[in-house]
Amino acid sequence: MCPQVIHDWRDLRGDKSPGVYQYQDYGAPRRNVFSTGIPAFLGTMKTAIPTIHHEARPVAHMLSLWSQFELQIGPHHRDCRLAYAVRGFFENGGHWCYVVVLKDHSDAQLAAGLETIGDLNTIDLVCVPDLPSNRERAIGQQQTVLDHCEDMGDRFAILDSQPGEEIAQVAERWSSLTGYNGALYYPWVKVHAFQFSGEQELVPPCGHIAGVINRVDRERGQHKAPANEVLSGVVDLEQQITDREQGVLNPHGVNCIRAFPHRGIRIWGARTLSGQQHWSYVNVRRVFLTAARWLDWKMVEMEFEPNNHHLWSQIERILTEHFAAQYRKGALQGASMNEGFYVKCDAETNPREQRESGIVVAEIGLATAVPFEFIVVRLIRGARGASVSNNVTIQTRG
Repeated sequence: MCPQVIHDWRDLRGDKSPGVYQYQDYGAPRRNVFSTGIPAFLGTMKTAIPTIHHEARPVAHMLSLWSQFELQIGPHHRDCRLAYAVRGFFENGGHWCYVVVLKDHSDAQLAAGLETIGDLNTIDLVCVPDLPSNRERAIGQQQTVLDHCEDMGDRFAILDSQPGEEIAQVAERWSSLTGYNGALYYPWVKVHAFQFSGEQELVPPCGHIAGVINRVDRERGQHKAPANEVLSGVVDLEQQITDREQGVLNPHGVNCIRAFPHRGIRIWGARTLSGQQHWSYVNVRRVFLTAARWLDWKMVEMEFEPNNHHLWSQIERILTEHFAAQYRKGALQGASMNEGFYVKCDAETNPREQRESGIVVAEIGLATAVPFEFIVVRLIRGARGASVSNNVTIQTRG
């Protein structure tokens, strides 16, 4: 999108210094580019550009550089968790993201922000680094984010613990949250404060995690677990995690961030919040979510087509092309493509009563875990787009 020339935020605040400034308008989603690891950050900001808070509902601003934050969102301040999360994203190799500024920490504002990003077909990660200080309310809002990801069927939540939480409290938080499309990280991280004051600030790690996921997706693909990766821009941790403590948290699906001598501060876990064994790992879940997004992306050209053999063969072709590319990247196991995946979309997966309801179903089997064993799910496409069935079948091939 071409730059637009308008007065910058200083004029919008009432600062009448003469001059015209360049403003990059990145608001519209990129429908012509399929990307993964693209987060939306939702949070409050005291110094946001005044027009942002006067919108009828929150607006999603697209940033491709950290330097655009002040120009599009407003000047960051010392305790602005939203700004630290976005900076951490870019410090860790993040490519581009969306930022949604909420007026306050209310449930209504969070719902409005989630409604805003619900219109985006370009994101697949959701981060809410700026939660209420009340623990019960914070957990409730995290559950709201998880429910949003489940309802959308094409995105994954990166959730944080809260500052000061002990091991037992983090495990309790995990027990309070339910959902397949999310992961919880602990503890908070220390970073250099803004204005280069030499001081450190304690911030949630979700932005840094999102940056790692974005970079790993581009370099390797979603099949690579976002773990054993160094967190750039992090100078220390709120709490040092021992092997024994991680042994307590691992069964609860809590992903620890740990400091290792001569190896830096690393993400040391890649588990989802799901209690289902076959959805235990972030990379496995995201491979399937990406397949649903890819199907939606390609199906735009086939809207309103009759739900018959012609449409089914097109869906089979689209998904086969996608998984063949994933197999060549090493995302799927097996000595051949036939051992790595299969796709089925026919009269058996689409009986008459289902076709009449406007739903098309494709069955996919992916060897993401053990060779010759497929995780089999159904990709269901209805009026709200494609989604992954949470019911899993394991089939042995050979």
